[in-house]
Amino acid sequence: MAEARETGAESGGAPPRWLTSDELRAWQKFIAVVELLPGVLDSQLQHDSELTHFEYYTLAILSEAPDRTLRMTALAARTNSTLPRLSHVASRLEKRGYLERRPCAEDRRATNASLTAEGWQKVRTTAPGHVATVLAHVITPLSPEDISDLDRIMGRMLGRLDPENTFRASNE
Repeated sequence: MAEARETGAESGGAPPRWLTSDELRAWQKFIAVVELLPGVLDSQLQHDSELTHFEYYTLAILSEAPDRTLRMTALAARTNSTLPRLSHVASRLEKRGYLERRPCAEDRRATNASLTAEGWQKVRTTAPGHVATVLAHVITPLSPEDISDLDRIMGRMLGRLDPENTFRASNE
């Protein structure tokens, strides 16, 4: 970044704004968490449940949907996935008996994904280990004030990143 700082003003206009040392430290820590946490979650889920984090997240989203069913397009949006990636994962989950896809009754052009009874059981047996991992690596190191701050900070970021609340993570 130092090289970019030195050459930034050469373009003619106002020099670009760079991160302050405090902002850079916070950014580097944030990026480290963003990069490391998925591996921690994936490792636990694969070891304990033979699921990737994305597979578990897909099943968990379906488990919270009305009738445990969503259109594939809605499921793709909620999991921040492309339809081709989601279709590939849905095929794997279908082969394992956790999910089934069928044409949507309201719109025959659309496809619904539904959690099967086996899928619901998989979510129920997988959730405690996943929650324990989240507690150990994210929640327990924080004080109640930190949790409140984290909620507030993530809410602000999500306001920019997900203004339509596609992830349904914002409760406002």
